[in-house]
Amino acid sequence: MVARHHSFVRAASELHLTPSAVSLQIKELETAVRLPLFGRSGRASCLTPAGELLLNDVNRALQALKEADETLNRLRGEETGIVSLGMVSNSKYFLPRVLASFHAAHPGVELRVSVGNREQLLRLLVNGEIDFAVMGQPPHDLGAHAEPIAPQPLGILAAPAHCLAGRSAIPAAELADHGFIVREPGSGTRAAMDRFFQAARIAPPRVVELSSNECIKQAVIANMGIAFLSLHTAGQELLGRTLVFLDVTGLPLMRQWHAVSLSSEPISESANLLRRFVVEFGGDCIARQFDYLDWVIPAVGRAPAPVYAESA
Repeated sequence: MVARHHSFVRAASELHLTPSAVSLQIKELETAVRLPLFGRSGRASCLTPAGELLLNDVNRALQALKEADETLNRLRGEETGIVSLGMVSNSKYFLPRVLASFHAAHPGVELRVSVGNREQLLRLLVNGEIDFAVMGQPPHDLGAHAEPIAPQPLGILAAPAHCLAGRSAIPAAELADHGFIVREPGSGTRAAMDRFFQAARIAPPRVVELSSNECIKQAVIANMGIAFLSLHTAGQELLGRTLVFLDVTGLPLMRQWHAVSLSSEPISESANLLRRFVVEFGGDCIARQFDYLDWVIPAVGRAPAPVYAESA
């Protein structure tokens, strides 16, 4: 927890301990290994090289114990296990329904879910803190194994009262004069938006930066600015016409949802079971849940899937 949060105080809060208790345990561990495990970088507590090595070994040991427990459960004819899943915030608008279907079919498997942006989930994968993650853009530099789940359309949303609303075939260059509500750095949506702007050779002004899709949608509904978002995050608002899709040339971008794990790391039987379920049934679940997008935004139905090439 200290390595995850770079903070003894935040780790203590999540563990429901006092900071001094966490500090004492780390100090005792450092005494046992006779090496410092944490150093300071500004106000953050960062792992030393010895700490990184020990954390990797501990994660492998915990994974081996989990696999042993699942093997014994299978020998007893029990389908149990614990799966740690990561999900980007955009996927929370559909993934819980997929997980509910999985739980109904496999009630003995316990699910532990972490929600974060793409950068945070990649860190959890590397640290061995989650078994796999659902995200849009898979990494290309970690030896990761990515399986496509379903297309994900991304586009620009506005309030119905916005001056661009209702227009057809808006040139991307016109966006340069309109303020955007944007996601934080590290978000896959922010990266996709930046690449779209770069390809269009525009740099629209940014009104405010937010890490919450809900806050972004409310700011757009209030006509504070426009936003580049996954359309799966705003299905109900589009259906209710509190938000509208701007018909910008080249949009929507069609990106894929992926189930991502590190191929170099072992994955438990229960995690494999969930990953297969998400890959095999997630697409149908998403298609049923968002079938109305084809007529709310006709361009979604017309666009070939997928057409958006990912890059690192």
